[in-house]
Amino acid sequence: MQMVPVKELKDAARISRLCHESGEPVHVTKNGYADMVIMSAEAYEAMEAQARVGRTVELVQEGIDAVSRGDCRDALEAVASLRDKYGL
Repeated sequence: MQMVPVKELKDAARISRLCHESGEPVHVTKNGYADMVIMSAEAYEAMEAQARVGRTVELVQEGIDAVSRGDCRDALEAVASLRDKYGL
């Protein structure tokens, strides 16, 4: 993990190189404490893509769990029920 003090942000080109070379976030400290994190756009996009995949897996699991519990029904039956309910 790369850590740099906030005063080093004056050398933005160096920080950019750190981000790109390591492929990891650079943690910026202020008065010795974590303050912010900087990363390359490529690393950020990869992190977001992984988060989207994780969310998709969660949603699929929710669907599987709903089926297991019997909390869903056939789509054609649901449409027929709505048609009956609303006179369509």
